[in-house]
Amino acid sequence: MRSEEYKYITTRFFEHDIYTFPMKVGDLLQIQYVAPRGVSTEQGAVQRILNKKRISQIKDFILAGNSFVNTFILNWTDTENLPRIKKETLNIPLQGRRAQILDGQHRVAGLQEAVNVKPEISETEVLVSLCIGLKTQDAAKIFLNINSEQKPVPKSLIYDLFGEAVDDREQAINRVTDIISFLNNNEESPYFQFVKYPGSPRTSGMIDLAIMVNAMKPYFEKDGAFDRLKLTEIETQQKIIINFYTVIKETYNKTNKIWDKKIENPFIKAAGFSGAFDFLIETLIPRCQADKKFSVDHMATLMKLDSDDLITVTDIKSLDGKTAKKKIKSFFNDNFLQDVPSSSDEYEF
Repeated sequence: MRSEEYKYITTRFFEHDIYTFPMKVGDLLQIQYVAPRGVSTEQGAVQRILNKKRISQIKDFILAGNSFVNTFILNWTDTENLPRIKKETLNIPLQGRRAQILDGQHRVAGLQEAVNVKPEISETEVLVSLCIGLKTQDAAKIFLNINSEQKPVPKSLIYDLFGEAVDDREQAINRVTDIISFLNNNEESPYFQFVKYPGSPRTSGMIDLAIMVNAMKPYFEKDGAFDRLKLTEIETQQKIIINFYTVIKETYNKTNKIWDKKIENPFIKAAGFSGAFDFLIETLIPRCQADKKFSVDHMATLMKLDSDDLITVTDIKSLDGKTAKKKIKSFFNDNFLQDVPSSSDEYEF
């Protein structure tokens, strides 16, 4: 039986040793297998059913010349042919299904499809973290630790870190959808659970993802407003946007809780959202940047919204989209306070 020696480092997790080492892709593909929970009855079966679309995307990612830095976590289950653990090396049998995948099943499937196209990929190396003989309970602890405590990095953040690695045409869409996801999933966001995604049930009082994307995308393109104003980090952009709509929400909720009465909320309409966003970009952000203040309090001072005289759905209901959008933007500009002294030396959020 063919085997291979690997130099390893050891870590300990839930009283189990985990051995981490580099392994050739071809060898990983030889020994791994998926034991899906609810399908396989063997110990350690915690994985989900494979997603074919995700596998295809990973295959394309690999064929484009990319690889993985994070480890593939395996659980060795072959009790008759155990790895031989030495002081500095691990001797591992390399034939047959011997190790369950605890994390990395889609990456492995994508690697397999990529190898089918370019066999030389099997000679490249990836990092493997190997557990030996885990029972289902301990395997589940590792799986939940990975998938519950760790959050995926926003796709568009790659551009912030390695701008040359991402096509500019894709960046604007990725950045906007990342920010919209943040607005929809953050409990402190005025748009928490307000966004209707494609395929989700039609519910009154929600704003379509496409409406938000179309309103925001031009300002996130190369040489768009955020680029020109050098406000390019996703955390900064998210904070500015959430602060702006928080000012609007708080003002509207002083009057009959209109914001939370979604059918009466003008800012979940296409004209309301896009008109407000145009005002944010064209008027409010340049002033806040000059003042070096993007806080909710400072935005509220500048916007000077009167809770007794707010624009409503009724005010734009009979107007065409273009006119309604213009009316929303004019509402904010008419209330905007031009002269507010500032003495900040650093940005405030």
